[in-house]
Amino acid sequence: MLPFARITIIGIGLIGSSIARAARAAMPTVRLTGYDADPEVRAIADQLQLFDDVADSSGAAVIDADLVILCVPVGAMGAAAADFAADLPADAVVSDVGSCKAEVLRALSEALPGATIIPAHPVAGTERSGPEAGFATLFHKRWCILTPPEHADPLAIARVAEFWRRLGAEIETMAPDHHDRVLAITSHLPHLIAYTIVGTASDMEEVTQSEVIKYSAGGFRDFTRIAASDPTMWRDVFLSNREAVLDMLQRFSEDLTALQRAIRWGKGDELFDLFTKTRAVRRGIIEQGQDDPAPDFGRAHD
Repeated sequence: MLPFARITIIGIGLIGSSIARAARAAMPTVRLTGYDADPEVRAIADQLQLFDDVADSSGAAVIDADLVILCVPVGAMGAAAADFAADLPADAVVSDVGSCKAEVLRALSEALPGATIIPAHPVAGTERSGPEAGFATLFHKRWCILTPPEHADPLAIARVAEFWRRLGAEIETMAPDHHDRVLAITSHLPHLIAYTIVGTASDMEEVTQSEVIKYSAGGFRDFTRIAASDPTMWRDVFLSNREAVLDMLQRFSEDLTALQRAIRWGKGDELFDLFTKTRAVRRGIIEQGQDDPAPDFGRAHD
């Protein structure tokens, strides 16, 4: 039995369009409805035939849905939910895909009092955006973290979990605050560092932009890939999860100071021990199937 028969996706970017493609492949009988605030995006989604119906308003999109998934920047969750609140069926489950959960749960609960809300975070993505960027296998063997509120309906949690399993994801459940601390170090801080390094390189007066691009080594290329992610989404992430990000940033600053001291005083043993430990972390990520073990991160070479 299908976990849901009528699914509405609000926000048709990389994640929203990937959910539509994956759901169509895994559950072809599900009726899919999409909505995006941008009429050009709606037109593209219609041309790509991602949905059975692309609605002209969010209210019309949710009117007969049994699952509504918000795929908008975390800072826009509350307003997006408020727009369809009057048309949301009483028995519908509302979820999302944001990478900050405590603030999202607060915003959705305020906009949709009495609704069944089961927040979720598929830990998957690329630096690309827009409805054309999605693909059906984006969630295969990736984690989807559910962060239900206390006393949430167990059946609703199970249905959302089964939905993501059918898209190929592995399921974990966490408290919203714990999720935000974990993601602050595994996702949010790396993005902040990438944005900073790329910005520093572009601002250096003694290095022209052409030289930065021409002589980019593998590490810098990877930073530019991360820093190419959607700026609206990441602005909202840092503002919504500011306390956890600032806490992790302080800890990182302290570790960076220790590393700076080791380099200054020529403490090769300390550097070697650190690099050995971090290499083990990388191997663990590969062993758990969360990245490609091929040389140069699986890049194709001419």
